[in-house]
Amino acid sequence: MKESLAICSCSLSLALWVVAVVVVSWSPLSEAAIEAVELPGGVFGPESIAFDCRGEGPYAGVGDGRILKWNGSGLGWTQFAYTSPNREGKECNGEPQTEAACGRPLGLKFHPSTCELFIADAYFGLLAVGPQGGLASQLVSSAQGVPLRFTNALDIDPQNGVVYFTDSSLLFQRSVWILSIVNGDRTGRLLKYDPRTKNVTVLINGLAFPNGVALSTDSSFLLMAETGTLQILKFWLKGPKAQTTEIFVQLERFPDNIKRTDNGEFWIAMNTGRGKLETQTWMRLGGATTQHGEVKIPWIRGDPVAVKLDERGGVKGMIDGEEGQALESVSEVDERKGRLWIGSAVKPYVGFIMNG
Repeated sequence: MKESLAICSCSLSLALWVVAVVVVSWSPLSEAAIEAVELPGGVFGPESIAFDCRGEGPYAGVGDGRILKWNGSGLGWTQFAYTSPNREGKECNGEPQTEAACGRPLGLKFHPSTCELFIADAYFGLLAVGPQGGLASQLVSSAQGVPLRFTNALDIDPQNGVVYFTDSSLLFQRSVWILSIVNGDRTGRLLKYDPRTKNVTVLINGLAFPNGVALSTDSSFLLMAETGTLQILKFWLKGPKAQTTEIFVQLERFPDNIKRTDNGEFWIAMNTGRGKLETQTWMRLGGATTQHGEVKIPWIRGDPVAVKLDERGGVKGMIDGEEGQALESVSEVDERKGRLWIGSAVKPYVGFIMNG
């Protein structure tokens, strides 16, 4: 079976297990390798990826409610933390009907100073766990008297420890997430949590499936994926535009998590969900015409499953899935030390691309 993958303009030969791929980039790349770090024992769904204060990891939140740590090929994966206090005696197998009891960790981020891991769990809200791991402590379960129903993604301001996070819907939980999209739900929220005061603030109401969030290098603004409108929004935190929102870029695929690179660019995963969406006919979603779940980005050819943008929205790179199964679901791309780490909400592995 052949698959292929691309990160924008020169061709290179790579391998994912027995899968042949091609890597392309706006800037020349040396020979690179794509590998899949398989999760243990039937575990799947490494939605988000994080590295700790020592640079160890990746850590990945998986479908059965745990956060696992990769310790290298010698030691493999070990359990680091979990989000639900109700796991005992439950069949936590990652299936939708078990998530409410077992937890479903989505967004992950280590605090750069305290080395705590902050977790956005779809069912248990915003949590944190210390450097030794274990059961995470719940920090936020509601905002303005309204319970969190679908906590999704987060980022942390390294200057003050403030956590920005999303609650994707007040009506639909993660186990039925697609209903939020189909019904045009606009009950999502962007929030912030101040660890010094323990206060929670709702920054924006009425969002259409708010998803990934990432701060700029100077924390003057954040980018947020509004999946239901196929947009990336820019929310200004500082300066003359503070507390205002503008469209950063309009896509024609569903944006998922956003991760900032060390040089201030942003990787936006475009979780096409081809395996789910191709079986359904969509007339119009968020102003973008779709047919049988297939949506095309006019300014990028091929099958873009992730795109890298600079702070002005300029395209700096992309990953092209070439319509293959290996990359039919890309929830996150994290660029770190010459590697692109690839998360997925459904796959049984964390992928990475050796990129120089």
